[in-house]
Amino acid sequence: MKKHFSVIASVSIAMTILLPSTSNAETPLFSKDFATKEYSFQSIDEKIVSSSKLFVFDSGLTFEYPDAVRGVYVTGHSAGGERFNDLLNLMDTTDLNAMVIDLKDDFGNLTYIPSEDSPLAKYNIGKPYIKDTQKMLKIMEEKQIYPIARVVIFKDTELAERKPEWSFVEGTSVWKNGRGEAFVNPFMQEVWDYNVEIAIEAAKMGFKEIQFDYVRFPEGFEKRENSLKYSMGTYETSEKDFVQRRVSAVTDFVAYAREKLKPYGAQLSVDIFGYSATLPEAPGIGQNFNKISQNVDVISSMIYPSHWTSYFGIAKPDLEPYRLVQEYAKVENAKLAELENPPVSRPWLQDFTASYLGAGNYQTYGKAEVEAQIKALKEAGINEYLLWNAGNKYSKGVDYTP
Repeated sequence: MKKHFSVIASVSIAMTILLPSTSNAETPLFSKDFATKEYSFQSIDEKIVSSSKLFVFDSGLTFEYPDAVRGVYVTGHSAGGERFNDLLNLMDTTDLNAMVIDLKDDFGNLTYIPSEDSPLAKYNIGKPYIKDTQKMLKIMEEKQIYPIARVVIFKDTELAERKPEWSFVEGTSVWKNGRGEAFVNPFMQEVWDYNVEIAIEAAKMGFKEIQFDYVRFPEGFEKRENSLKYSMGTYETSEKDFVQRRVSAVTDFVAYAREKLKPYGAQLSVDIFGYSATLPEAPGIGQNFNKISQNVDVISSMIYPSHWTSYFGIAKPDLEPYRLVQEYAKVENAKLAELENPPVSRPWLQDFTASYLGAGNYQTYGKAEVEAQIKALKEAGINEYLLWNAGNKYSKGVDYTP
């Protein structure tokens, strides 16, 4: 991969990178008292450059931030397959303008094969779903489709099985939830650095935003905190109770990652459970809405109507998408108003049918239901959103700017 850095302060940079070695050289063209200077150059370690506030990494691709991000979720399979053309056509023919593309998926695999000189090559976690990430991003640049890389963080069966000591152990095996998924340990610096390394590579590719998902402990962890074996790292000596240690670990990781991404010019967004905004904090999983929001550029609450119980006095939320989003937006706006520098709000909306809820509890989602959610957000002053459909099949005929 070619590496470029943009000039932020040309004079300062020139002074930084021109490292002269001087030698006197007499020449008959000048007086014998006149000494010329010859200059030579030496290379500078990229790590030094990337950590300098004078430099911002330049991928060679240019993307402008849209008037408001209106995006869809894209799996690695879709991004690297025939469906990508259908999604490009969706962008071309509607007011949608962004894609959230899996770069590290829900199993812990990269959705592409890193180059041999990539620092990620040693992990051997690449899958050949996206054959050519640069070709994909170049097409997106030409069409000005805003690129967001989704990186699943602490749900990572691949890493947990390779490094049980970085995970949660039950008996002699890595603990897994009812779906057979394993998590790695948010308390551990090694886990932080592993994921930040992946995020940085995504930024260097040209993604303008890195979106972290599963930035949390496993659901129901508070019921297992004393039965599983795991390290608390530096949090072992904390005077905080177990709930606050989890909140601190999750929040500290987000702040750490954001700082590490700054030299690469990428923003950081985080997906968070919608109900986290309705509570002081979600104690088991360690998500505190306000604390995470203070450390990100974008907060993306997952507010799919199908995922709520009878919150906000709505008995069957899936049947009332407009009202559910309307009520949620009131709560989130109040929460973000408490912050001095609130992030952009960009919720995840539902574009799928939740038939698993059973007859009478769900409805078929399409144009009307998607528009109802977008309308409720807009009326609340929230203009950005993302649409989720696991199969990347989005409803036809939707007015994305009602």
